[in-house]
Amino acid sequence: MLRKTWNRFSRFTRRSFLAKATILAVGWKLSPLLSGERLFAEESSEVGVIRTMDRKEAVRRALRLTPPPDLTGKKVLIKPNFNTADPAPGSTHNDTLATLIDEIWERGAREVIIGERSGPPVTQEVMREKGIFELAEEKGVRIVNFDLLKEDELVHFQDDRLHWKDGFLVPKVLYDVDHIIAVGCLKTHQFNGVFTMALKLAVGIIPREGTTYMRELHGSPDMRKMIAEINLAYRPDLFIIDGVEAFTSGGPATGQRVDAGTTLCSRDPVAIDAVGVSILKHLGSTPGIMNIPVFQQEQIARAAEIGLGASVPDQIRLVTDEPGQDNLIKELETILRS
Repeated sequence: MLRKTWNRFSRFTRRSFLAKATILAVGWKLSPLLSGERLFAEESSEVGVIRTMDRKEAVRRALRLTPPPDLTGKKVLIKPNFNTADPAPGSTHNDTLATLIDEIWERGAREVIIGERSGPPVTQEVMREKGIFELAEEKGVRIVNFDLLKEDELVHFQDDRLHWKDGFLVPKVLYDVDHIIAVGCLKTHQFNGVFTMALKLAVGIIPREGTTYMRELHGSPDMRKMIAEINLAYRPDLFIIDGVEAFTSGGPATGQRVDAGTTLCSRDPVAIDAVGVSILKHLGSTPGIMNIPVFQQEQIARAAEIGLGASVPDQIRLVTDEPGQDNLIKELETILRS
């Protein structure tokens, strides 16, 4: 089997990342670049906090508060949360997805792709049950099922820092597109993940069919560290976390549903997850959320350690587009730092 290997991400953009690759007879290989450098280059990370129960409004406001790069003539991949077909926050709400697609087209994109795999349910069935094929046809969007990719559509990602025993395969399309927008939900995770937001969204880039990756992940005492490490293999330009409704316990498919009325947006997956965990603390959640300081959460701590984003609370700046949210912002800042 030909192996296509990406060794280490760096602070470079996706296009310059590809440009620095050397094409070998056996496939793609990237020499290690700037080992140990913080991948998220900004000294501080903004997280937008948007208060509304209207998902369409939330997406539009998120893209104004944290604008994506120039999408004119670009290929854009949306990475949603389709773990199952359960209603939001069990999976990405179709209103959120449809509005984001419209906004991307309006910004002049050349192509829009939805890329995802589900699990344990079969991805095709999850997308069918959610009406994603009809939505994609209506909006002129291409669907890439990460579980149906052929060998030459996958690359092997390896990095010396991984707790994964031999790295993992990821879709080559993640490196072929110009931009990625990741859209997650605000919720707890009852199966050792503790919470599932931006960082855990990356689990869905690893194919399940024909691999043992999920068995390795779920059987490891380092599961939460391994979740964070998957994010070394791809670099979304923007994260949106739909917290119109949240699970404060249970999850990821079903749980204690709360009207949280909050959507988050950021370019930093560590910062947005830290704020998301703070919101769950604010709402009242599981012992795994309430009893552990935000930056001691294993997903967040590991992601910060390997340079994926903010490494301390003081690097996070909360912003809002709405007057009158000072009390919430101050409370979240207090929780972040407690």
